[in-house]
Amino acid sequence: MHLCRVCSSGPLKMLRKVVMMRRVFHVKGDVACTLVLLVLFCLLLYTRQVILPSRWSSPAWKLEIHSSTSSSRTLLGARGAKAATESGALPFCKPELSSAPLQTKSKRKIKSQRKKTAPTSPAGLQPTLPLFDFQTYLREKDKRRFQLLIDQPQKCQTGGGAGEEDFPYMLIAVKSTAADFDKRQVVRRTWGQEGRFDHGVSIRTVFLLGVPGSGAALPLWDRLLAYESQTFKDVLLWDFEDTFFNLTLKETHFLEWVNSSCPHVQFIFKGDADVYVNVENILEMLHSHKPDQDLFVGDIIVNAKPIRRRTSKYYVPESVYGGGLYPNYAGGGGFVMSGLTARRLSSACQKVELFPIDDVFLGMCLQLIGVKPYRHEGFRTFGISRPSAAPHLQTFDPCFYKELMVVHSLTVPQIWLMWNLLHDPKLSCHRRSSLRASSFRWRTKTEEEEDYSERKVFVTH
Repeated sequence: MHLCRVCSSGPLKMLRKVVMMRRVFHVKGDVACTLVLLVLFCLLLYTRQVILPSRWSSPAWKLEIHSSTSSSRTLLGARGAKAATESGALPFCKPELSSAPLQTKSKRKIKSQRKKTAPTSPAGLQPTLPLFDFQTYLREKDKRRFQLLIDQPQKCQTGGGAGEEDFPYMLIAVKSTAADFDKRQVVRRTWGQEGRFDHGVSIRTVFLLGVPGSGAALPLWDRLLAYESQTFKDVLLWDFEDTFFNLTLKETHFLEWVNSSCPHVQFIFKGDADVYVNVENILEMLHSHKPDQDLFVGDIIVNAKPIRRRTSKYYVPESVYGGGLYPNYAGGGGFVMSGLTARRLSSACQKVELFPIDDVFLGMCLQLIGVKPYRHEGFRTFGISRPSAAPHLQTFDPCFYKELMVVHSLTVPQIWLMWNLLHDPKLSCHRRSSLRASSFRWRTKTEEEEDYSERKVFVTH
């Protein structure tokens, strides 16, 4: 009996040893796989951090921020970016890094560095930064007067006499920048032509410009503008930097120029260079209005709320504007006002605190003098949308534009093409609509909420 137990225990011990050996073998196999993966990972790190950087001559494990990722550099030029850096608005990973090497680097290298690096915060979270340097703006916003570098003192004299009839009936003022010569030229050749129109009314045109920023890619811009002024005699240039948030300065300085150099003008159209304007329709609308009465007509935006989203181009903090709604204002694509209203606005805008959005600022000035802006259906500063009931029609059909006053967001070729199409004697459209001089109509509350919600108010400028 004892011998049987011994005999039977022998195979069991052998089986146990085999099982133990298989377990050890499996464990060692897992360890071996892990070691192999670690070795491969180390090789990858060595290749990425030592071999590749040495080939491309870039340091390894180096995190730097050479410049601000904010678009305030685009809005304010190099001066604005420098001020934002000095104010401490943006965190830097290496505070000792100066901005001097940035000027010697190429644009391509700067862009690649911006993609590879990002500003970090102590908590590991990246703060949402505004697109505009409001600290610098608030420090410098009281600078309201700048020198007029290029003037056109004879612009509003159409004849040799001294009477009121020698001043233009309507002055066209177009906001522009130094680099946009092609846009100014197409306006001169199309809807912005100077001369006499129906009923003997005269029209004059000026372009409103500021000084390009230091980063503008336009060499010898001062000479170019001087030659352009000598040739066309329609350029007004002021000594402030031409940025989006300085359009308010362009507004105030133009009104001052009208008050001093063109005080007897009867009506003024002011708009952008990327719009198409049916001047004949505007003259027809103004035929029933007196220039010695207040008038302000355009695509009026009502119940607009300040944009509090910091990533928006139109972001305005509560410290700059604490109200819940903006006053009614006209879309900057184009509007018409009487000479009396322009002169009153010139005085009122000197009393209103400067605001970074020029359209809203002008609405504040209108509110101060108690002038109610009127909305006209012919002013389409947000472009033309295809009718849902007629999807087969093309939005660039000239018959869509024939009865309108202003259409925004067109390119230079589109403006040139539309001008020639509308002045083609073979053009045949349906009978005229009711967009006459007396067709002012305030939209209902439902229409205002649909067309001018916060999402659509600042789609285009």
